[in-house]
Amino acid sequence: MAEDDILTLEEVAKYLRVSERTVYDCAQKGEIPAGKIRTAWRFKKSEIDKWVNDKLVSANLNPQITPVNAESIMSVHRIQFINYSSKRDALLALAENLAAAPQVKNRQELSSEILKREELMSTAIGCGIAIPHVRLSSVTDLVVSVGISKTNIVDFYPLDDEPVRLVFMIAAAHNQHAYYLQTLSWFSTRLKNKELRDSLLTAETPQKVYDLLTK
Repeated sequence: MAEDDILTLEEVAKYLRVSERTVYDCAQKGEIPAGKIRTAWRFKKSEIDKWVNDKLVSANLNPQITPVNAESIMSVHRIQFINYSSKRDALLALAENLAAAPQVKNRQELSSEILKREELMSTAIGCGIAIPHVRLSSVTDLVVSVGISKTNIVDFYPLDDEPVRLVFMIAAAHNQHAYYLQTLSWFSTRLKNKELRDSLLTAETPQKVYDLLTK
C-alpha cells in the first residue's frame, strides 16, 4: 500500500483494525482526515498514518486516560448463549440483556438505537465477531453485554464473509467518546487471538466466558 494511495472507508477500517462504524463516526465528526466524493468517504493513506502517529503521541503524553477495566464493564449476568441466525433477533436479545444493567435507563431507546446503527453500517469486524455499539444520554456509564452464538448469524455481512458467532454490545454515556473508542479498540485487539475466540466458542458457562475475557 503506497503512501499516496486513496483508501475507502472499508479499507481504512481494515488498516486500522477497527469497525467500519468507528471510522464512519470519526469521519462524520471531522476527527479523522477524510473527504467526500459525492456520498462516499475517501482517505489518503499518508494522512491516516500521520493521524495515527499523532494519536499515539498524544496518548503517551496524556497518561490520565482511564485504561479499560474489563471487570468493571462486564458481568457474568450480562453474558449469554444465544441461538439466532438473524442479526436482528441476536441484537434484540443482547439489548434486552444489556438493558437490565443499572447503567442503562431507557430500555426502548437502547434497542432502537442499536438497530438504527446497524442499518447504517454493519458492526461485524471479521473473524466471526461483531461489536454493535452506541452512545446515549440515557446511559450513565459504559457497559457491555456478550453473546456467544450457538449458530451462525448469517446476515451481518462482514468483509471476510465469515458468519458471526461472537457479539460484544457496548453502550456508553454520551460524554464518554474517548473511553468508548478505547473500549472498541481493546475488544478488537484482544479478539485477534484465535485461541481466545475458539475458547469463547467452546466455553460452557457464562463464568468461563467472563474468566477468559478478564484474565
